[in-house]
Amino acid sequence: MSEMPNRRTVLGAGIALAGTAALSSRAHAAPLPPPAAPAAPQAAAADTYVAPDGPEVVAREAERGTGPLRKVSLTATASRLELGDGVTVPTWSYGDRLPGEAVRVTAGDTLELTLANHLPSSTSLHWHGLSLRNDMDGVPGLTQRPVEAGAEFTYRFAVTQPGTYWFHPHTGVQLDRGLYAPLIVDDPKEPLAYDKEWVVVLDDWLDGVDGSTPDAVLDELTQGAGGGHDASGHGAGDASGTAGSASGKGAEGAPSHLLDASDSELLGGHAGDVDYAYYLVNGRTATSPSVFDARPGDRIRLRVINAGGDTAFRLALGGHRMTVTHSDGFPVRHTETDALLLGMGERYDVLVTAGDGVFPLTALAEGKGASALAVLRTGTGALPPATVRPRELDGSVLTADRLTADASVALAEREPDRTVPITLTGSMAAYDWAFDRKPYDPAVRLPVKAGERVRLTFSNRTSMWHPMHLHGHTFALAGGDGGASPGARKDTAAILPGRTLTVDLDADNPGLWMLHCHNVYHAEAGMMTVLGYLR
Repeated sequence: MSEMPNRRTVLGAGIALAGTAALSSRAHAAPLPPPAAPAAPQAAAADTYVAPDGPEVVAREAERGTGPLRKVSLTATASRLELGDGVTVPTWSYGDRLPGEAVRVTAGDTLELTLANHLPSSTSLHWHGLSLRNDMDGVPGLTQRPVEAGAEFTYRFAVTQPGTYWFHPHTGVQLDRGLYAPLIVDDPKEPLAYDKEWVVVLDDWLDGVDGSTPDAVLDELTQGAGGGHDASGHGAGDASGTAGSASGKGAEGAPSHLLDASDSELLGGHAGDVDYAYYLVNGRTATSPSVFDARPGDRIRLRVINAGGDTAFRLALGGHRMTVTHSDGFPVRHTETDALLLGMGERYDVLVTAGDGVFPLTALAEGKGASALAVLRTGTGALPPATVRPRELDGSVLTADRLTADASVALAEREPDRTVPITLTGSMAAYDWAFDRKPYDPAVRLPVKAGERVRLTFSNRTSMWHPMHLHGHTFALAGGDGGASPGARKDTAAILPGRTLTVDLDADNPGLWMLHCHNVYHAEAGMMTVLGYLR
């Protein structure tokens, strides 16, 4: 594979430097309508696109208003974390906990979070799922400069949409360390009634295990190709006690993490690229699970986040059916299911009425022959074994195409003003993941205009699935109930191999916005692009 352009080296024009120191749906395969205004990628020219700090961005932020100020301090640091059963790993994290402490605000608040970078490498912070001002989106080389080692950066923006979100770096493969945390935006007019809330964060883990690092795994996957190194940490071996040499290779004797065989019918075949040492729920291994205490009869809201780098999870709570209320932060018509399938970056909110006893919450690493575990305890009894497999995992499994948007958030019917075709290309053998066979170049954008209804049509010409994530927006899936009802609002959606996914969005948030596969290794190999607003 030829050397890729380095995504951290080109800054969008006019970026304000306030501080310097994407399983959801099975693909919709209906025939596509003729494009209203086909869009082709365009190289950036001076004054062609809205700048991340441009007047259009400032005006849009003013429309969101200024609510009560919520100040938060966050430190990214090298740490040693105990994952359970005596397993301790050197890694990077927010503070000394995994996941990082949840940030909680109320819709209408203004969040001001100061990130102190105590890492030996630059970093960044992306607010996954939020519609926010573009210069706070946290993509180095596009919307901000990297937050250098020893420096601080203050993110400040209005938060308008309630829901379950999370944050993580957008620098290299740092997401596959311990740098992630929930962001919960409470609804001041909460319509749901429940007794307790359980935030559940799923993850796949290899960092610090026998000398392994995500950077060395990326190098192994790409066979050393395209591994351009820079001060921001993109594609580079990170300069810490857990990282490898400047070549990005792991420490001597570190195991291979190439996954030779993974298969899932739900994912359309090959399930993932990376063989992880552990699968975690709330930072704990299955042999030493976290336990959530409640009372029989309690109505519990689970906010479930897949923070994994390369793993879809099939989730079920033994002895219970779940009622899905939200997907990616947006309400849906309540739908019952035995199990959920979550791609990387996806979130689901569900309600359960707790039974009496001790119940396994099992997250099956789809197609990988392993699982993660947490426990709901409402009575006496022993903890379930690490390998427990609730029968619900083999019952009805919900994918987002079965969901219908709640009427309060359903996208109004409207013909698209612009259709943007995007072809997913690449293979495991060459590890040349890309859009339209062109690896990421931050100077090339898919043009849209403010006020347009935009239709994105993703055609997956690869032999594996990809969870697509769009920054700064939500989109509507094709209609639920077989197309009879408005589809769920999402920011991350899966495209199965050989299938086409069609989504619609309203271009209502000007700036330069990343669109990428949320398999962190696919993204770093080149499966990213930019949706750019024309001036």
